[in-house]
Amino acid sequence: MPRTATTRRTAGYRCAECGWQTAKWVGRCGECQAWGTVAEVGGVAAARTTAAPVTAPAQRIGDVDLTRATARPTGVAEFDRVLGGGLVPGAVVLVAGEPGIGKSTLLLDVAARAARQGGPVLYVSGEESAAQVRSRAERIGAMADTLYLAAETDLGAVLGQVARVDPQLLVVDSVQTVSSAEVEGQAGNVSQVREVTASIIAAAKASHTAVLLVGHVTKDGSIAGPRVLEHLVDVVVQFEGDRHSRLRLVRAVKNRFGPTDEVGCFDLSDGGITGLSDPSGLFLSQRDHAVPGTCVTVTLEGRRPLVAEVQALVAASTLPSPRRTSSGLDNARLAMIIAVLDKRAGAPVAQRDIFAATVGGVRVTEPAADLAIVCALASSVVDQALATDVVAFGEVGLAGEVRRVTGLQRRLAEAARLGFRHALVPAGSLDDVTVPPGIRAVEVRDVPRAIEAMGRLAGARTDDAAALPSV
Repeated sequence: MPRTATTRRTAGYRCAECGWQTAKWVGRCGECQAWGTVAEVGGVAAARTTAAPVTAPAQRIGDVDLTRATARPTGVAEFDRVLGGGLVPGAVVLVAGEPGIGKSTLLLDVAARAARQGGPVLYVSGEESAAQVRSRAERIGAMADTLYLAAETDLGAVLGQVARVDPQLLVVDSVQTVSSAEVEGQAGNVSQVREVTASIIAAAKASHTAVLLVGHVTKDGSIAGPRVLEHLVDVVVQFEGDRHSRLRLVRAVKNRFGPTDEVGCFDLSDGGITGLSDPSGLFLSQRDHAVPGTCVTVTLEGRRPLVAEVQALVAASTLPSPRRTSSGLDNARLAMIIAVLDKRAGAPVAQRDIFAATVGGVRVTEPAADLAIVCALASSVVDQALATDVVAFGEVGLAGEVRRVTGLQRRLAEAARLGFRHALVPAGSLDDVTVPPGIRAVEVRDVPRAIEAMGRLAGARTDDAAALPSV
C-alpha cells in the first residue's frame, strides 16, 4: 500500500536571536538563554514526507571519487595553512570578525590570487559599490583579468550572477546584507540569514564552487545570526586582532577538511595584508642591551609556537589601593601571580603599583606564560636585568609550584631556532623530551627556585646584568 502525506496544524514560536523553535511560548530561549526573544510565527503545516525516487544511487565507500575533496591552494600560504591546504571545490567557508579588522582586504587578495591561477572568480559586495571594491583592489595590488565584481543585495540577483559567470570561487561580503524576496523581514534577521546561506550552499554543492562568506559578529565577539549558520557551513574561520596593532590572527573554529588548531599570522598595512611565515620578531622589543622587568616566553597558538616578550613595571604607590594594569595578559591570572609572589617568595609587591604588558599587541592567555610573568615582576622589583638569551615557560600554582606545560618540545625547538641558549622549564618535564642542540634547559620546582635560577643565569651569561638577588 503506498504511503500518503498527512498534514496537521501546529503553533510555532521561534527565538529571534538563535532561531530555536518550540511549540509553546516561553519567556526565555532554551538554546541561547536570551529573555524576551521568543515570539509566535503563526501556524505551520507539519507533513510526513513519502519516499521519492533517488537522484543518485548510493555507492560503496571505496568507490567514492576523492578528487572532489582535494584542496586547491589559494595562493595565500597562511590562509591555506588554516584551511588545511586550501579550498575544497563545493566547500563553504564562513569568515567572521569585528568591523574593520581586515576581512574584506584578505578575501579580496585571496580572490585576486585565485583568479590569476586560472578560472573566473566572482566577488559579490553587499556593503560597498563595485567602484569602491576596485579602488581597494588597486591599492593592495589585487587586480586580475578574470576577477568579476558585482554589487548585489538580492539573493536572486546573486544566484543569477553565479549562473552567468560560473566561477570557481565565490566571495560574498557579507551574508548579513543579502536578502531573499521569498522570506519576510529585513536582511540580517534569523530567517533571512538562514535562507540566504542555505540557497548559496545548495548552489555551491551543485556546481562544485568554493564559497567564502563574510559574517558579522556581535558585541561579545560571537558570530551574528542563527547558530544554525555555523552548522550549515563546512569551515568557520575567526579573524582576530587589535585595532591598534598591525598583527592579525586567523584561526579555524570548525573545519571539516583539516585541523582546527592551526593559526595564520598576517600583517595589515595601508598597502594590503601580507602573510607572516615567521612572526616571532613582531613580539620582541628591539634593544641592544638588557632592561629590567622583561622576560621572553614561547606560547602555542594551536600547534604554532610564537615567541612573546612580557614586560613588567613595579613602582611605589601613593594610593590606598595599588593599581594593577595589564595589556595583552589576563587580569585574573596576573592578580594570582602577584599574590603568589607576595606569599610564597616574600616579594614586596602587595603595596606597589604593577603594570604588565606584552610586546607587539599579542594577547597571551595560556598558563604556560606564568613563569615568564613571575620573572619579569621579580626583575622589576630589584631593578636588575635578566639575561637576554633566556626563555621561561611553566604554569604557576597557588602553592608556588611550577607545573608542566604541553608542547614543550615545540617550545624548546622554537627558542633554539631563534638563538636562545637557556630555558627555564618545570621540574620533571624533560623525561620524555629531547632538548635541541644549542639550548640548555634548567628545571625549576617552584617560584623561589625559579627566581634563583634566573639570577644565576643572568650573572653567568651577560656582562651588563648582575646576578638577580633574592627577592
